[in-house]
Amino acid sequence: MKSLKKRRRVQVILATFVALGLSTAAIGFALRDGINFYRSPTEVLAEPPAQTELFRIGGLVEVGSIVRGEGTEVRFVVTDNNMSVPVVFEGILPDLFSEGQGMIGQGHYVDGTFRAVEILAKHDETYMPAEVIDMLEKEHDYGAPDDGTSDATGGA
Repeated sequence: MKSLKKRRRVQVILATFVALGLSTAAIGFALRDGINFYRSPTEVLAEPPAQTELFRIGGLVEVGSIVRGEGTEVRFVVTDNNMSVPVVFEGILPDLFSEGQGMIGQGHYVDGTFRAVEILAKHDETYMPAEVIDMLEKEHDYGAPDDGTSDATGGA
């Protein structure tokens, strides 16, 4: 009688681990396309990602680099004050997108150019995404804004 209870208990434990493993695998499979890795221009140029990889790049919009093409095409350069990557975006830029300001773009790196499908910009005069500040501080000397609005919540 004891061996039957013991065997049932082991079966329940094994079934629980199998179910847990399957659910973890299913969640990982479902999220594989939704996970976007963030890189600085220096990291992109040091180890260029595959053309099919969707990732985020961030830094400062280089002053004097914004060129508006025909229609809604915009070309500019994003820099981390160490290295720079040209960016092409087809669409409408956020209202607060400007030269010398922080930005994050999502897209693919193709033939030496970042082809953005989405551009995010700061939301007020003093905000810069925390990821961009961290990357700029790591890559190069950068003084973050002193007014406390450079956190992830933006302080607005």
